[in-house]
Parts: sequence; C-alpha cells; structure tokens
Amino acid sequence: MPIYVLFYVLLLCVLAFACLALAMARHQEAVFGKLLSCAASRVFRGGGWSGLLMALWLSVSAGHVWALGLVYFVGCTSFSAGVVYGALIAHERWFAAR
Repeated sequence: MPIYVLFYVLLLCVLAFACLALAMARHQEAVFGKLLSCAASRVFRGGGWSGLLMALWLSVSAGHVWALGLVYFVGCTSFSAGVVYGALIAHERWFAAR
C-alpha cells in the first residue's frame, strides 16, 4: 500500500472520530460551550460514520487484499481514536486553566 494512501486513511479516521465526538452532548459543551441542535448532532454523527466507511473502503481497495486492508484500517482507527481523545483532554485542560 502506498504511504500516501495510508496518510489519507489516517486523516479520514481522525476527522471521522472528531465528528463522532462532536455529536456527543458532553463534548459539544466542552468545545462550543453549549449544546447543538439535534439536526447538527445528526450531521456530525452521519459525517463520522461516513468518514469511517470511506476510510475502510480506501484501505481495503488500496491494500489489494482484504486482510491487509483491514489491518491497516484497524491500526489507523486505533491511532486516530487516541489522537482525538488526547486532543479533547488537552482542550478541556487548556480552557480549564484559563
């Protein structure tokens, strides 16, 4: 698998997990300071799941083998979830210190 495809899969996963996090009420209050409308939450949730599906498709189609593509996808999702989780923690601590 070319390295740029892995980068695109990783970028899609980070954006997808960020959307899924922002679909939750707790993270909306932490990031925006208020709750978003139900429609906005649904848009974030739909965008997050769509991003994960696109990343899965890209990973499997570029890997030429289902097993290898799934391994890349799982690795990217694990790393991306950690990045988004760490960013949310850093954001809360940064604004709590102010």
